[in-house]
Amino acid sequence: MTHTRTKLLIAAVVLTASVGYLALAGVKSGWVYYLQVDAFLEDDTYQDQRVRLYGLVDDQDIEARPAMLTARFKLNGESRSIQVAYLGVIPDTFKPGGEVMIEGKLDEAGVFQADVLMTKCASKYQSEEHAKRLEEAS
Repeated sequence: MTHTRTKLLIAAVVLTASVGYLALAGVKSGWVYYLQVDAFLEDDTYQDQRVRLYGLVDDQDIEARPAMLTARFKLNGESRSIQVAYLGVIPDTFKPGGEVMIEGKLDEAGVFQADVLMTKCASKYQSEEHAKRLEEAS
């Protein structure tokens, strides 16, 4: 093997390793656990990581300020709840008792600092006939 081919082979190996490392680091930083509130609060391994939580917005403990892009509310699981401070655009479908998914991290004070808030609004995507049947059933 000539000296030039050896240099090209070494450069190709270094380049491939660098691209692989950057790709893995980028993908790994995008991974977050998706948990229910109770599971998050029961397991300390998630407390210092960025996670996605889902649950129901508490009916009474809610303070939304769309103009200031902030909301403070309690997110309820099946048996436990967590206080949430959200910074960002508040969806129109955000309401007490609604199902939401938040993403963020728990701070030192025990408040979940969220920067992603998504609401679930199945009724918006149902047919009118299906929505009427649901109303009649309740």
